[in-house]
Amino acid sequence: MRYFIELSYNGKDYHGWQNQPKAISVQEVLENALSTILKDKMAIVGAGRTDTGVHALQMFAHFDSEIIFDLEDLVFKLNSFLPKDIAIHDIFKVKAEAHARFDATSRTYRYRIAFKKNAFNFENAYFFTKDLDIEKMNEASKILFQYKDFQCFSKTNTDVKTYNCEIMKAEWQIKEDELHFVIKADRFLRNMVRAIVGTMINIGIGKMEISDLHTIIKSKDRSEAGYSVPAHALYLIEVEYPKDIKI
Repeated sequence: MRYFIELSYNGKDYHGWQNQPKAISVQEVLENALSTILKDKMAIVGAGRTDTGVHALQMFAHFDSEIIFDLEDLVFKLNSFLPKDIAIHDIFKVKAEAHARFDATSRTYRYRIAFKKNAFNFENAYFFTKDLDIEKMNEASKILFQYKDFQCFSKTNTDVKTYNCEIMKAEWQIKEDELHFVIKADRFLRNMVRAIVGTMINIGIGKMEISDLHTIIKSKDRSEAGYSVPAHALYLIEVEYPKDIKI
């Protein structure tokens, strides 16, 4: 039987989602917890990778098991066993061929920029003191819809077959004392969102012009784009699937 797990996590103390040698990951901690509770070696596959320090308000992973168990009971046991920075929200049966990564139709990220010093959110948002032209940044965001190849925003030496992504949403939103960048696409490249945000900030402070974004994207060169903003303010907030994936 194949199952999906819906979870969230604070990425502060993890080297990203995916298992890595000599570094703790969310995947490793969850696999160990699941294996211990079910008393069987379990492997899970996530909806995607999040980099070191990046958070997830919604993440999905799948696993296979022949063991019969109560779904609500397993959620309770996992939450009791897991550390406080990983929370399980749901476990449900899916079709045998359902895949947490390949069946996802979209992923949405949010990046948080704080305008005012705050003693309670310094670990959750990027404190930025320079004035930003938000109107120009939103105009630049519209340019992203004109392209598919975003190699210029990808971490170098990445093992991918294509740099093409279909961006469905990209906009800057003012939320009280914060500025949020929300971006939705069918897939993302490593470091892509943080590089886009850094480039947009350069446009917002006047270091780059809006028209420069065309040149940057066409260059396919990471060094042409802006800096990568800190990971601690980035959140995976939604992963979407076809409605018929559940049993």
